[in-house]
Amino acid sequence: MSGKRILDQLLKGQQKMSKQLDDLTTEVTNATTVEQSAITLIQGLAAQLAAAGTDPAKLQALHDELVASDAALAAAVSANTQAPAP
Repeated sequence: MSGKRILDQLLKGQQKMSKQLDDLTTEVTNATTVEQSAITLIQGLAAQLAAAGTDPAKLQALHDELVASDAALAAAVSANTQAPAP
């Protein structure tokens, strides 16, 4: 094989690896964003539960708020979760 052909093959391989690295970086960023969103949600819920204590009215209000926002939460998680590659 000629030197030019070898160099061309090396350059093509480098470009492919560069694209794969970019794709992997994007996937990691997306996963981190989703994880941070979940952590924020869980911490917020924990704070709200602590604030409600054992007061039945406050607990019911929190329950009602969670039920009302269920569809919005599902949509946000879905929108921020990348579909698996086929």
